[in-house]
Amino acid sequence: MKIYIIVGSIREGRTAIKVAKWVLEAIESFDYNTLETEIVDLKEWDLPVFAGSHPPITGIYDQPKQQQWAEKISEGDGFIFISPEYNHGYSPALKNALDYLGKEWQGKPAAYVGYGATNGSRSIDQLRQVGTYLGLIDSNATLEIRDIFKRNQTEQFEGNEAEIKILRSVIEKLINHAI
Repeated sequence: MKIYIIVGSIREGRTAIKVAKWVLEAIESFDYNTLETEIVDLKEWDLPVFAGSHPPITGIYDQPKQQQWAEKISEGDGFIFISPEYNHGYSPALKNALDYLGKEWQGKPAAYVGYGATNGSRSIDQLRQVGTYLGLIDSNATLEIRDIFKRNQTEQFEGNEAEIKILRSVIEKLINHAI
């Protein structure tokens, strides 16, 4: 099973990439022998604001970047979205990445890791709504990281014991919904 960890921020000095790397390392330490994980960084993908002539739900992708994104997402069996909370919602880069495609998201389980002013709860709520509309299976698997502003002072994010336990549960729910 291939799980993509989608980094939902493109800001300079962003926390999302640190959290994504921690999630990847933690999953690898759980030693699931049938799980392949990969970080998919929206900053590296540099998706321009969607301006295609066809709505993505049609499956007609007339932009090269959109076609490449569709190929990448099609290869994933499930997704963990790393989402900061921006102004009581999630980032525009993540919204754009979701809106780029249609059928590629459908029938695949999603899990959410959020952080920010309300531990990311509002960004996760909105992401779940949009994901459900796009046909993602809501695995009911979330991790809300507390006190991110106090804890994000180093080059690496370090999850605490409770977060590691919750993350393991998130992964198990994601796997169970993919079967």
